[in-house]
Order: sequence, then C-alpha cells, then structure tokens
Amino acid sequence: MSSHPKAAGTADHPARRPEDARLPLPATLGYGMQHVLSMFGGVIAVPIIIGGAAGLKGADIAFLISCALFVSGLATVLQTLGVPYLGARLPLVQGISFASVSTLVAIVGGHGQEGLRTAYGAIIVAGLIAFFIVPFFASIVRFFPPVVTGSIITVIGLSLLPVAGKWISGQPTFFVKGQVVANPAFGDPASIALAMFTVLVVLILSKFRMFARMAILLSLVIGTLAALMTGQAKFSLANQSIVALPQPFKFGMPIFAIGAIVSMLIVMLVIMVETTADILAVAEVVGTDVPSKRVADGLRADMLSSTVAPIFNSFSATAFAQNVGLVALSGIKSRFVVAAGGGMLMLFGLSPVLAAVVNVIPLPVLGGAGIALFGSVAASGIRTLSKVSYVANNNLIIVAVSLSMGLLPSVVTNFWHQFPSWFSVVADSGISACAVVAVLTNIWFNMLGAGRHEGSTLVSHSPARDIDHERLGSLDQREDRPLSTTP
Repeated sequence: MSSHPKAAGTADHPARRPEDARLPLPATLGYGMQHVLSMFGGVIAVPIIIGGAAGLKGADIAFLISCALFVSGLATVLQTLGVPYLGARLPLVQGISFASVSTLVAIVGGHGQEGLRTAYGAIIVAGLIAFFIVPFFASIVRFFPPVVTGSIITVIGLSLLPVAGKWISGQPTFFVKGQVVANPAFGDPASIALAMFTVLVVLILSKFRMFARMAILLSLVIGTLAALMTGQAKFSLANQSIVALPQPFKFGMPIFAIGAIVSMLIVMLVIMVETTADILAVAEVVGTDVPSKRVADGLRADMLSSTVAPIFNSFSATAFAQNVGLVALSGIKSRFVVAAGGGMLMLFGLSPVLAAVVNVIPLPVLGGAGIALFGSVAASGIRTLSKVSYVANNNLIIVAVSLSMGLLPSVVTNFWHQFPSWFSVVADSGISACAVVAVLTNIWFNMLGAGRHEGSTLVSHSPARDIDHERLGSLDQREDRPLSTTP
C-alpha cells in the first residue's frame, strides 16, 4: 500500500485525489500526446517481432501494429476512467506486454498463421483464468511496504535502460536466412549523437518552467525535425489508407492447445506481478492511496483487456512502466490526461495514416527521451528508499538482494535460460524477480519472528559516523534549560 497519507484524496471525496485533477482541453490533449509518443515504439515492437515469427509480411504486420494500437487505447481508457470493479483509475498507460514475447514466439514460431491462432487461444484462456484469481493477487498488497515498493520501482527504471540503449544503438546482430549476421549500423555515432541531442533538449527545456512539463513531447518533436534535416528519418504516407476498421479474428478462429495455455498462464502471472508493481509505483509518484480493492480493479482491467485483445488480433496488454517515469518527470498526475492519450491510441489504430505520422520518430530520438524517462522511474524508487529506516533492522540486505536479483536479467542476457521454462519466464523478468525476492525477504526479516535485532544488520557493521562536539553538546539538555547548540 502507498506510504502516502490519505489526505490527498478520500473515498468520500474522490475529486480531491491528485489523479482526479482536470486540465484545460488543450493541455489535456498535449500532455496526452506526450504519453503516446513516449511509449509508441514499445507498442509497435511486439507485433513486429511476433508477426515476423509467424512469417507475416508487410501488410499483415502493419495490420497487427494497428490492432496493437487500438487495443492499447481501449485498455488505457478502461484503466484510467474505469467502471465498477474494472480500472485502477490511475494515470497508467496500457500497452502490449514485452513479458509475453518469448513465450508467444515459441508458440508461433514455424507454424505460420496456425501458430498465431494457437497463441490467441492461449491468451484468451490464460487471461480468463487470471481474471478470476485477481482477488488473491490484490490481497498481497499488504506485503508491499516502502522497502519493497522502493526496490521494485528502482528496478523498473534501471531494467528499462537497456531498452533505451538498444533504441539508440540498434541490435548488435540480426538474422538473415537463419544465420546470425553482425549489424554494421550497431553503435552508429550519428544515432548516438541524435539521442544525446534529444537528451540535451530535454535538459534545456526542463530548466524553464514554461516548457518543463512538455519537455519530453517537445524534445521528441525537435529531435525528429533534426533527424529529418540530417537524413536520419524519412517521412512517407504512400499506400496508407485513412481509415481501417478492426476486423475480428482476421487470421481465423483461435486454437486451444493445453501446452500453450499453461505457458501463457505462467506469463499472465508474471504480468500480474508487474502490473501490481506499476500500480504501486505510479501511486507513489502521484501521492495517492491504493487499497487492495483498487489494485484488484486495476488487475481485472488488465486481464480483461488481455482476454479481449486476441479478438482484435492483438496480444496481452499491461501497464507501461516508462509512462510512470513521464508522470514523475512532468508532474502531471491527472488520469484524464492519460485517458486522452488512450483515445489517441485508438484513433491511430483506426487510421494507418495517423499511425505513420507518429511512426516517423526515429528510435534514437525515442531512446534519448527514454534515458530521461526511465531514469526518472529509478530516481523515484531511490526517493522512496530514502524514506526507509535502516537502523536496527535488515532493510539494507532486503534492498541489496532485491536490486541485484532484479537487475541480473538486464546485465547478463539469458542468465536463467538453462532452467525450466516456468522458472525462467519469471526470473528473466527483472521486475517480477525483484518483486518476488523483495516480498519474500521482507516477510523473512520483518514479519516472521522478532524481525528487528540490534547489531544483526549490515548497518551495524558499517564504520561509525563522526559526531562533532557541537552536535554532541546539543544533546545535553535539561527540562529547565532552553535548547542549546553549544556545550
């Protein structure tokens, strides 16, 4: 549960909550677009990867991208505005989950559209099962004190940095006719320079109050203009239709295979852990209260969106952590701003022309903005951890091990690949690994038995701090003496 007091908003007066603030329409649309642009690359990456694994070509992959945008918009509107029992009503942008990519590629690979239909069937069944076990997950919120949430939020930010790095540098290798070939454009100085220019624009704009809250949006626009002028981006609307309505089950009715369903159910559990972490993270940033019922509403919206997604030829949806960083960086906490962004995503999904306009943003520009966004998430986690007491307890070792386990998948690729798939799916998600370890170690040290033992912590073995005579003298007080700062 969030460590913030409930004064910011109450159940009796929900309008007083920070996330319920309403902005003028131009500001709402502008900040909403900022959210869309900051996560656009992440949304389109998943359908490109899975569509490629299914052997789809240009037009069909473009269709998958449109479907992903449409579903992400629908899920975002549901999560932010909510209806009874559905939606956390927090500024959370929903997008297609990266956690499911490796499993879906394994299901789809080599089987063409039949594999895609099997993947859709697995998502539908696993999503329904997950929907009905939400109450169990919501009940674990009490196991998320600041020492746990701070660790998770920090790992969310730090584990996203490799994503920004790959957007900037590109992949070191790629596949050509089944063979691994070195990418000659990897680490191109021009791409890195474009990304650093974008970071510089963010820093300059953030210096001035009138531009600070729109710094990410403006940096994406300025970075893209620079890319167009230097030939690092191209803009074309050739062969793009203005409107393309969703076509349910375009690739055929789903196929239900037990093995695929079990694999996807494990993925859904991972997604639920990550979504819980994102809900707690954005609540910490916003400064609002998140009881278990609100977490349950958010998880139900997440799982329902994932279950419905295959009907519209898309994949499991989840909260996007990078947009938590945008909330922290911009200071705009309104959920209605994010809902506006969800509406725009739906429009982009229905209009290939609009999607193509947004898609002109080069990946190095997105990566430059990502450095600021993802770093902001990590900084928010560090801020939460700074409020935790480390005296006469084992909180330091909880943070140390949780961060380390959460970052292992990012610093050592495929670290767990030789373990059973059910285990590696969980462990290879840094956010899930950190959450599991942080919760279990907190239970072990702080909830089982005495929990607090003087002299048993890492802090107790650290060097003593120097205390000057002036501070020592201030401790020598009597009831009949005024507060003194001298011996």
